[in-house]
Amino acid sequence: MPEGPELHLASCFVNETCKGLVFGGCVEKSSVSRNPEVPFESSAYHISAVARGKELRLILSPLPGAQPPQKPLSLVFRFGMSGSFQLAPADALPPHAHLRFYTAPPAPQLALCFVDIRRFGHWDPEGEWQPGRGPCVLLEYERFRDNVLRNLSNKAFDRPICEALLDQRFFNGIGNYLRAEILYRLKIPPFEKARTVLEALQQSRPSPELTLSQKIKAKLQNPDLLELCHLVPKEVVQLGGKGYGPERGEEDFAAFRAWLQCYGVPGMSSLRDRHGRTIWFKGDPGPLAPKGGRSRKKKSKETQLGAEVRKEDLPLSSKTISRTRRDRKHAPKSIAQQSEGTSLQQNQETATAPKKGKRRGRLAATGRHRPPKKSKADTRSQEAGKTSAS
Repeated sequence: MPEGPELHLASCFVNETCKGLVFGGCVEKSSVSRNPEVPFESSAYHISAVARGKELRLILSPLPGAQPPQKPLSLVFRFGMSGSFQLAPADALPPHAHLRFYTAPPAPQLALCFVDIRRFGHWDPEGEWQPGRGPCVLLEYERFRDNVLRNLSNKAFDRPICEALLDQRFFNGIGNYLRAEILYRLKIPPFEKARTVLEALQQSRPSPELTLSQKIKAKLQNPDLLELCHLVPKEVVQLGGKGYGPERGEEDFAAFRAWLQCYGVPGMSSLRDRHGRTIWFKGDPGPLAPKGGRSRKKKSKETQLGAEVRKEDLPLSSKTISRTRRDRKHAPKSIAQQSEGTSLQQNQETATAPKKGKRRGRLAATGRHRPPKKSKADTRSQEAGKTSAS
């Protein structure tokens, strides 16, 4: 899922690729998207972007003299599970491009597309940041830190630290992979109480005798949890590329995968938190770990491959068996729907007769019912049916 660094990288991508481009016409929405229409039309406008935590604001700015007269419009995007921006030729739009902004003629027409495979992303034409979200961990560090330490009495900090880190009221921009990397570096158990971890930061103040450069050096060498909430996302941004993404096979994510130390890394353990999100860690999970939850270690690629092969073998054979049983179970019903008088129907109907005979035999053994004696002709017809059905 895109997190703070991915939204920031997306804003940089929009600003770099759209710089100097002139867009024109209406904003086009796909027919399958449930998001609102964008009421904007201009003969010439520019597009720019800015990110804040897990949100991105796209600004459409009409050029002087553009028709019809139009005020700038802001759209706020939340990327959901798979949202991203792409610039593509207008006649070769990428799949799942649910919102399109076209460049004005006469140059070859391009389209800036909001691409969202899973369609969990959302845009808001009102252009306001979502109420209740805290300051951005990446771009508003001092405000972010102050907001957390001033609100430690909030019930959110009664929860394990791994769950508190996903609360966007205080950690706007932190998501699943970032929380794992931050806690791993500090060796903090993910299910330690959040308030216990954070209250210690209220007491830790740098010595007033240190110079500014010494204070900065001390922070970089021994950062606390809130400082890492700023520094770790910054590292992802400095990697370039697209950061975390669902397209695991793309080379664009190779640097990011190499950067990961904990999240999904072989040898790490994992548990599901109260919201069903998987947290990766190493060592003791902490005192608030879910009862009955079993820690599972991430297997190596070789072990995973072997397990995948075994998993593929089992369903294949079980599916084949269940399909055969299902066909046998429904065979009389399908035969009854066929036209009467065909040899196939006669053979299969004859083949099912012994089953009825066996059932009657079992009932007879109980003394409740005694089947009528069969003639030799009936027996011969049943044997013939068995042979033809086999």
